[in-house]
Amino acid sequence: MGQKTHPTGFRVGITQDYRSRWFTSKKREYAKMLAEDEHIRRKINEDFSYAGISKIEIERKSAEDIARVSVFAARPGVIIGKKGVNIEQLRKDLKKITGREVKVDAVEVQNPDRDAKLLAESVSQQLERRISFRRAMKKTIEQARNAGVEGIKIMCSGRLGGSDMSRTESYLEGRLPLSTLDAKIDYGFTEAPTAYGPIGVKVWVNHGEDKALKRGKE
Repeated sequence: MGQKTHPTGFRVGITQDYRSRWFTSKKREYAKMLAEDEHIRRKINEDFSYAGISKIEIERKSAEDIARVSVFAARPGVIIGKKGVNIEQLRKDLKKITGREVKVDAVEVQNPDRDAKLLAESVSQQLERRISFRRAMKKTIEQARNAGVEGIKIMCSGRLGGSDMSRTESYLEGRLPLSTLDAKIDYGFTEAPTAYGPIGVKVWVNHGEDKALKRGKE
């Protein structure tokens, strides 16, 4: 049919969980809490862009409850800081932004070479250092395959190699069943600000089929 669906949103409730978990029946509260989530994520990503952040999960029991934020990062020590200075300052900053108490937890990503968002950032950083996009993509694919992923696809779009016309290049290795809901597909996107303009980097990683779902069908 040609329509494209976000790989994460496509699998929410099946193999993926919600990144924001809360509920309200009031329209005004919904808009306020949604904007609050966006402010929290933007602040954390801006302050700790070098910490290798994979995802940010936000949870509340009610509109008035403390917001609990879990930051999944390759380098959680950067977020925590010496004797917890950075994470304490982050709590204070988020309290000013949201007007409520915010509890922040830094969670370590056990294997960064299997995480789509971190792999996309790895390619982005290499492009910023003016490494050839083909070399950056192939090196990242090799790292992911060595880490044990079943399949990976990397796509770069923009003025690749400083060309006058923007174009899209992609590499695929292994299995990547994007239409199979049982497949645990991880997706990450980032932009590399190069001298010739921004280059978009998308990464899809296949972690295999969800065995629990497969048993349920049988």
